[in-house]
Amino acid sequence: MNQQTDASYRWLSVPRWYLWDGGFLLIGRAKGVVPAHSHHAIQIVISLDEPCAIRRPQEDWRHGRGLVVRPDAVHSFDCNGALGAMLFVDPESREGVWLQTLLTQDITIVPDARLTASVSKLRTFAEHPFASMKVGALIRHCVHDLSPGPPPMRRLDPRVTKVLNRIQASDDLRVSLDTAAEMAFLSPSRFAHLFKEQVGLPFSRYMLWRKLTRAMLAVGSERTIADAAQAADFADAAHLTRTFYQMVGMAPSVLMRGSLAEIASPFSVSV
Repeated sequence: MNQQTDASYRWLSVPRWYLWDGGFLLIGRAKGVVPAHSHHAIQIVISLDEPCAIRRPQEDWRHGRGLVVRPDAVHSFDCNGALGAMLFVDPESREGVWLQTLLTQDITIVPDARLTASVSKLRTFAEHPFASMKVGALIRHCVHDLSPGPPPMRRLDPRVTKVLNRIQASDDLRVSLDTAAEMAFLSPSRFAHLFKEQVGLPFSRYMLWRKLTRAMLAVGSERTIADAAQAADFADAAHLTRTFYQMVGMAPSVLMRGSLAEIASPFSVSV
């Protein structure tokens, strides 16, 4: 994917980022188009006023106040000047598995009637962040409001769960396929097949995604792209920047244009 500058994408308010290892909540008002990209998170966008727009490559724009994108689906996004909330949900979490039962296609437009409770809570939080509910509880409420029916019974293979939990708990993300296969007591080829079948993307691509989410946290603490790249085991700042464009559609410096807060993951561990 060719790199593109985000010159046409600009903030109309100071963005607020609430980051954890595996996802984030972003509150802000912006204008412009985020070019085609894909990431492993489930993406939720809830506009608090004007509809936003989204599309897959070569398709027409679709508009709505509530948008949900499947993991790893390529898409472009038009903020349309709206004040909104963007939420990245770990698809391997219990809440992520539950939310995916809603997703029958790559991009789902959520009916306005289903957004009423979430919009009310998010607007209160946007206007009075210190007087409303805790951010972790707010995030869970929004996901639960969108998730249909009771939580599903589907579970990941326990061997994959073991590896995912080990990776998420580790400070060192230099985990090879061979090492992960040993954790699961499988051959590398068998583990690679099982992992892609269960998680939906190759192990190496998943590890790159985990490094990116770790780098997003590091930007908040290190405050330079070069130091964040080193902390998250990227080759250099250029490697992190390329990956950020591919997976988020913007430069990592976008994180430095607002307020950053690291929070505990609001979601349950992998199922």
